[in-house]
Amino acid sequence: MSSHLSAAPPVAVRVRAPGKVNLSLRVGACQDDGYHPLVTIFQAVSLVEEVEATLATPGEGISLAVSGAQAERVPVDGSNLAWRAAESLARYTGVDPDVRLHVRKGVPVAGGMAGGSADAAAALVACDLLWETGLSRGEMADLAAGLGSDVPFGLVGHTAVGTGRGHLLTPAMSRGEFHWAFAVRDEGLSTAKVFQTFDEVVGGTPDVELSDDTELMQALRAGDPVGLGRALHNDLQAATLALAPELGRTLEVAHEVGALGVIVSGSGPTIAALARSRQHALAIAASWTAAGVADSVHCATGPVSGARVLPS
Repeated sequence: MSSHLSAAPPVAVRVRAPGKVNLSLRVGACQDDGYHPLVTIFQAVSLVEEVEATLATPGEGISLAVSGAQAERVPVDGSNLAWRAAESLARYTGVDPDVRLHVRKGVPVAGGMAGGSADAAAALVACDLLWETGLSRGEMADLAAGLGSDVPFGLVGHTAVGTGRGHLLTPAMSRGEFHWAFAVRDEGLSTAKVFQTFDEVVGGTPDVELSDDTELMQALRAGDPVGLGRALHNDLQAATLALAPELGRTLEVAHEVGALGVIVSGSGPTIAALARSRQHALAIAASWTAAGVADSVHCATGPVSGARVLPS
């Protein structure tokens, strides 16, 4: 093969990025800018989104198709985060935004597991390669943070501590594999509404500290699922349960079958249960289905890597 052929730009790029569970989410009081300061510990899990970016003819612009579970609930216009990621990269680098995006859903829609943010992270990586814009890691992280506070984590994956709005990331040491079951509802919850309810019901303190999560960080370092289950924490849980009280039963069922810890994932309404093993995760999921407390159930492991390019 001649050298100029081997250096030809790619015609299509496929990138996979993970959903996440917040092992801990500590929320401060709402600030003047309308944002809440957060200290959160993210774990990337093996429920993933895949984005394929294909070169479009010059002047064609951006187009978007979505397939997979609940695809019909995902917008396919400029309000979609993958679309906005492509637009933002084109604007930043001065290239023409000509790309066909195809999102394959594997993360529950509007479930507090950052599926849309994973799409944005995957689209950034895919378009950067497709358009050969060669962004540095720092530039990529800055663009990601401009798209949403969970997007930078979609790039890095694994386990990380997020501060600020959750977008300033520090990797966290974690050993071994953790097994999860997720109970998903078809009807999502508005993140804005959950935070509004949090302000009314809880209020939050002005300061949030990572030191509150010492036990959780130790459990991660030790690869200790029992310790991790004990230390799971979510300041938004009371607000989510106030908006969707029926989720209380979903939490109960998981406790009844011996989950090591059960928590509302992010702003909900997905419920995450930490299991002792893959088999135990399947048993928790089966109990939810039998009790009729979830529209669908998923099992996954974590941590997994962030956005990565798949062989074409």
